[in-house]
Amino acid sequence: MAVNLVNVEAVSKVYGTRALLDGVSLGVSEGDRIGVVGRNGDGKTTLIRMLAKLEEADTGRVTHNGGLRLGVLTQHDSLDPAATVRHEVIGDLADHEWAGSAKIRDVLTGLFGGLDLPGFPQGLDTVIGPLSGGERRRIALAKLLIAEQDLIVLDEPTNHLDVEGISWLAEHLRTRRSALVCVTHDRWFLDQVCTRMWDVQKGSVFEYEGGYSDYVFARAERERIAATEETKRQNLMRKELAWLRRGAPARTSKPKFRIEAANELIADVPPPRDTSELMKFATTRLGKTVFDLEDVSVQAGPKLLLKHLTWQLGPGDRVGLVGVNGAGKTSLLRAMAEAARSEGEVQPAGGKIVVGRTVKLAYLSQEVAELKPTLRVLEAVQQVRERVDLGKGREMTAGQLCETFGFNKEKQWTPVGDLSGGERRRLQLLRLLMDEPNVLFLDEPTNDLDIETLTQLEDVLDGWPGSMVVISHDRFFVERTTDKVFALLGDATMRMLPRGIDEYLERRQRMAQAASAAPPAQSAPAQAAAAKAVSAAIARAAKKELQKIERQLDKVSEKETKLHAQIADNATDFEKVAKLDAELRELIGEREALETRWMELAEDA
Repeated sequence: MAVNLVNVEAVSKVYGTRALLDGVSLGVSEGDRIGVVGRNGDGKTTLIRMLAKLEEADTGRVTHNGGLRLGVLTQHDSLDPAATVRHEVIGDLADHEWAGSAKIRDVLTGLFGGLDLPGFPQGLDTVIGPLSGGERRRIALAKLLIAEQDLIVLDEPTNHLDVEGISWLAEHLRTRRSALVCVTHDRWFLDQVCTRMWDVQKGSVFEYEGGYSDYVFARAERERIAATEETKRQNLMRKELAWLRRGAPARTSKPKFRIEAANELIADVPPPRDTSELMKFATTRLGKTVFDLEDVSVQAGPKLLLKHLTWQLGPGDRVGLVGVNGAGKTSLLRAMAEAARSEGEVQPAGGKIVVGRTVKLAYLSQEVAELKPTLRVLEAVQQVRERVDLGKGREMTAGQLCETFGFNKEKQWTPVGDLSGGERRRLQLLRLLMDEPNVLFLDEPTNDLDIETLTQLEDVLDGWPGSMVVISHDRFFVERTTDKVFALLGDATMRMLPRGIDEYLERRQRMAQAASAAPPAQSAPAQAAAAKAVSAAIARAAKKELQKIERQLDKVSEKETKLHAQIADNATDFEKVAKLDAELRELIGEREALETRWMELAEDA
């Protein structure tokens, strides 16, 4: 029988006149992996802080099993700013001790991309003080995961992690023996890691068996039977349920309730998007040309991020853009946005971006736009427009759209200066959509948004007729809102991924394996000695072959781009698509062989 680790008995917590938790009783046992969901401000963080005894309850009590080893990741770290990463994460262990630990090597590689912490100026000896909030958070997470724990409590652990980092963390937590309680809005992560869910709502906590998908099914069934939730929220839940059952059934590996009941719920629910209808509407609003990139090169300072990129964003295209940090995702969107704003006058470092004459672009950047703090929420939205056309005959007033995005009538009169970070993000999105754009660039749109707001945003985007590019580390959001995924792998090219983010992770894993198979870096004196030992003739031959391979790689990349375009143009001709796909696979094999040979020659050259 599993040992009980934490008991929460009849706990209540009141802030001002609002009861966040009202008589809540819960327990955490060995082996539990619990995901905590709910709207921002409903008490998720308060619940886990009381669970960890970081905050006192007003009434009731929280008890820990004797000798409980507890690790907590809060939203604000307690790292010493004067200390180095080495001191905080590894402590006093000698290099041979920590390097000999498979667990420490796994954590450092998974969270930082290598044992030498390649993203940090002095590696492990980097001082923590000047680092960004995201870097400090990864250090705090690494410190927690390296220690031995009976229970780990995590508050938004996926914030500031990229797709690869989130995938690694999910796998790491699945294989740990520690119990887990985790607050996150990352639905893919919840599905991968959790076996139980706590839904915090209006002072109560509802418990469900299974991961996020099972929770969606069970909650929709509970709401159908109890009929306690308003129609609007129930319809949103049913719509997401329909997508989960039809679009990604593999997510529900162990459903804990009757699947027949779930199927009854969605019998009359249409697919989230009528793609062909939206495409027709998008074409009438945008014409044939949206963004055409011809032989484009993008630079950030002296660094060349993309070269010889030929790509087309057409009317109604919904594209997810993934890639390693620093590969140029945001820089590419900025270059396209600059071309649109300047009507083609401002062009990138190389090549040309052609922008359609009817393009009306809205760009949600990672920086939240500053607004006058005394302005009310509703006034900030009405400044843009009083009513908005969402397509397919749907029209909303500024007030109605505010309510859709979680600003009730009372909240609509809150000054902008009093809003939280997540609420400001929602307001920024609202103002963009009120301007009736026909092209959307969304750079990390899910930051600071709770799950319920995310489903509402997805619902609005489902019927939105236009072209869209989404950069996000939230796999669920990318898969839910886009139809194609492209990747920037850090080699100055862009590739279409027919199998989406799974294919991206496989490619990155192969690249990491190839890099680890290469000989380890030598010290400066050893490198100098090795360089002398290599004959000038061999070095010249290696350089010559490298140049030849680079020319071949450019040609292969151009062929790949053309094949992707042909596949897109012949999407309804399955026989032709199959033939083109076979050609594409051959090309990919050829490119990978060339890349492997390039790496073999690089050291000699």
